[in-house]
Amino acid sequence: MTTFDFSPLFRTAIGFDRLANQLNSAVSNDSGGYPPYNIEAREENAYRITMAVAGFSESDLNIVSEQNTLTVSGKQGDGDSKQRDYLYRGIANRAFERRFQLAEHVSVQGARLENGLLHIDLVREIPEAMKPKQISIDSGADSRLLESESKSVKAA
Repeated sequence: MTTFDFSPLFRTAIGFDRLANQLNSAVSNDSGGYPPYNIEAREENAYRITMAVAGFSESDLNIVSEQNTLTVSGKQGDGDSKQRDYLYRGIANRAFERRFQLAEHVSVQGARLENGLLHIDLVREIPEAMKPKQISIDSGADSRLLESESKSVKAA
């Protein structure tokens, strides 16, 4: 596995330590590809993570959103699997934990389990103070006209 050294980012970039930590965790966070998942953009500010969790019930899954990190974990109960004598076992029955780094102002809107697929809907809610604002431009002629009118009113 290739390793990357992000320490130069800490020395030369002020305030970007969170980005360097995310890059570092993205490189080192490989859980073997289980369970497989998709991330899709549904609209400009809406996303969906779909995970293939065949064999897991709602009670076996745990979804936690905390400090810009979404953690999805699953652990199946032993149930009757110990009583069975498998000749071949190709369906994974192992615990997992997947972590997703969420951008600022991205929150979990809801989750549902349907036909062995776990759908997690996310939405980015940008605060009004951070949304772009249209600034009107005054022409110089209008401002000079207003200045001359105000001077003539003061003189009178």
